[in-house]
Amino acid sequence: MKITLTEGQERAKNLIAEWYLNTDDQVFVLSGYAGTGKTFLIDYLVKEVLKLKVGTEAVFVSPTGKAAANLIKCGTLAGTVHSLIYLRDEDNFDVDEQGEIIEREELSFIKKDKIDEKIRLIIVDEASMINETVLYDLLSFKVKCLFCGDGAQLPPVSGTCPLLQTPHYTMTEIVRQAADNPIIQVATMARKGEPIPYGNYGDSVCVIRKEALKGAERKRLFLKADQILCGRNITRNRINAEVREYKGIPKEELLPTEGEKVICTLNDWEKAIDKDKKFHLVNGVIGTASAISPQEDDLATMEFQADFLGYGVKVPFDSCIFTKGKYAHSYGQRAITLVNGTVVHEYNYEVLRRLKAAKDELICRFEFAYAVTCHKAQGSEFDFVIVFDESWAFGEEKNRWLYTAITRAKEKLLIVR
Repeated sequence: MKITLTEGQERAKNLIAEWYLNTDDQVFVLSGYAGTGKTFLIDYLVKEVLKLKVGTEAVFVSPTGKAAANLIKCGTLAGTVHSLIYLRDEDNFDVDEQGEIIEREELSFIKKDKIDEKIRLIIVDEASMINETVLYDLLSFKVKCLFCGDGAQLPPVSGTCPLLQTPHYTMTEIVRQAADNPIIQVATMARKGEPIPYGNYGDSVCVIRKEALKGAERKRLFLKADQILCGRNITRNRINAEVREYKGIPKEELLPTEGEKVICTLNDWEKAIDKDKKFHLVNGVIGTASAISPQEDDLATMEFQADFLGYGVKVPFDSCIFTKGKYAHSYGQRAITLVNGTVVHEYNYEVLRRLKAAKDELICRFEFAYAVTCHKAQGSEFDFVIVFDESWAFGEEKNRWLYTAITRAKEKLLIVR
């Protein structure tokens, strides 16, 4: 089948091919706005122009499991940067003269000595989410790296990387198929800082006043949405409580109940959530909770199933955020699972002296996820999204915020303001 590229895609293809085939430069940075066909172009370029075998000669990676999962859903074999270049540091502790652990540090990784020698090109998606440390470690393997991302999106909250601030090329031309997509139309308006009037945009986008979203229709839409996005935590907490009420969950049920939607709010790179250990339980992964079991020391356990996997993993978590509105355990603290199945805090020495420990894990953090902030949703896509437009709270970043929120929607979008 003959492929017809836009002028921007053709230009990007030629520049990348020239870089890969005829230069010694290790890095090429490609930025592309929503609707420019960036993902399609990279897939076509790697397979048909550079003639590289995906998964062996060319590997696709993303900074997080949720972003890699988006590539997999589109048919591209992908993994995380961490799984490609790091090993977990199994000796990350100190011991006393009796061989007992006396101090625990935060989990760390050891950079691999080498990666598969067949790899000739590493394609990094969602490149704006890569921090500088990981960037330098990745480049140390001396393999050519094609970094791709959308420079118009919000930068990550922390650990930013300047890659997309100075791309080698930016794709700006909206492809013909996307030009008729109302989601891309309003996303482009947001990116340019243009006002988005109230009303319908085709069959897939609607912009309404917040006063108009009430009663039975509000309940119907909240329960139908794949994801609700907002800007402020006060709004997020209010909407999550509202959705739980719509679902008939009693107010006294403070902990997640069976099948409730939750989001991980802490990076736990030692907890693999898939059988192949490619994806880990990291900040921003959304899924469902089941088999919730309250434990001692403001702890509980759950079976957490990420929304891009078909099975779950047992996780100890800080239950205090649900019961008292704050976390009881700081980052890096650990939970001990005893042989009888009880889970206690690592500092509960009285219990540990009496009972034998079977497993030692980081204490994870979760919160309800019917509504999440736009920052938490970066790297994810959802079929039907409701956006509570709180871009006004983000000052000079307000256009980026709204653009990022809008582009989380794949099929239907409701903007409320």
